[in-house]
Amino acid sequence: MGYLGEEIKKLGFGLMRLPQKDGIIDVDQVKEMVDLFLDNGFTYFDTAWAYAGSEDAIRQALVERYPRDRYQLATKNAAWINCKTKEEAYAQFDTSLAQTGAGYFDFYLLHNLGEHRTHYFDDFDMWNWVQEKKKAGLIRHIGFSFHSTPEELDALLNAHPEMEFVQLQINYADWDNPSVQSRRCYEVAKKHNKPIIIMEPVKGGMLATPPESIEKIFKASEPESSVASWAVRFAAGLEGVITVLSGMSNVEQMKDNLSYMKSFKGLTDTQKDILKQAQEELKKIPLIPCTSCNYCAKVCPMNIGISGSFTAMNYLTLYRDKGAAKNQENWLVDRHGLKHANECIQCGKCEEACPQHIAIRDNLVKVSEALLN
Repeated sequence: MGYLGEEIKKLGFGLMRLPQKDGIIDVDQVKEMVDLFLDNGFTYFDTAWAYAGSEDAIRQALVERYPRDRYQLATKNAAWINCKTKEEAYAQFDTSLAQTGAGYFDFYLLHNLGEHRTHYFDDFDMWNWVQEKKKAGLIRHIGFSFHSTPEELDALLNAHPEMEFVQLQINYADWDNPSVQSRRCYEVAKKHNKPIIIMEPVKGGMLATPPESIEKIFKASEPESSVASWAVRFAAGLEGVITVLSGMSNVEQMKDNLSYMKSFKGLTDTQKDILKQAQEELKKIPLIPCTSCNYCAKVCPMNIGISGSFTAMNYLTLYRDKGAAKNQENWLVDRHGLKHANECIQCGKCEEACPQHIAIRDNLVKVSEALLN
């Protein structure tokens, strides 16, 4: 028996990136993936109200085909998406119940807390509301997913000790990343004795195709193993983890994950050393050394999304994926109501405030040329 009295293996099926055919979720392939997953003894499925079509697909592929006691189903409430009243936020729960047909949720998460998003859950009294749903038997375990600083995570867990678990973005690339701070967020959760569910262990698929120097390290050690497997195993090897969510997008990815996670017992000392080598190699790649302290933002007269622009540029440098980098820029700049790098007036006030002594103006020009043209 695992954490919270639930028997859960260390691999969870993340339902955010399901296979598609002609722009529509391929439910037949999802059914095949679900069958493989359950046949190999895995039971944890993770969806969300905000994942378009996902809850409906898992109803067809899982809920309508298997007894309710064969699996655990998690979904999430994103109160910060177009909700102006608490009734609109609460309605997401009813929609999720209807779309999944699950009857109840084993794990229910307040979704993507952090920064400006957190206040919606406070304003709508969702901390008490979710406890009421648990008392009513419609939820078995309550928690939240989180994307922000360890300081904010600590404050949330101090304010809400009733939360039974947290879901965090953790992978070997972000472990010591000054923007994501995976290690420090992990340590905060451990300090509060909260079991952890890990999301983004392969960083949206980017650690399946890491920089060539990283791939060489892994292939030299285990030629037969997929590069992505190292990322999942790193996350699964951490103490206090309930399960690691892998957003599998096809049957081949499912089979690969099952091949090394079915009997996963932890990393050997040799494997840990290989991962440390990969992490050290990542540090050699020349990135913009921004820690997202945002002192620059406080003095910028144009309200430029400086740290978000630099995070996006570092994505491009590391993973050579312009689409992913532009998505980061959209999320961290546009969605936060900030202006783009190409709107910089080159006044230099940001550089005077930067404790890392970054050539901010020059790097904003690079961001403009690489991502905005």
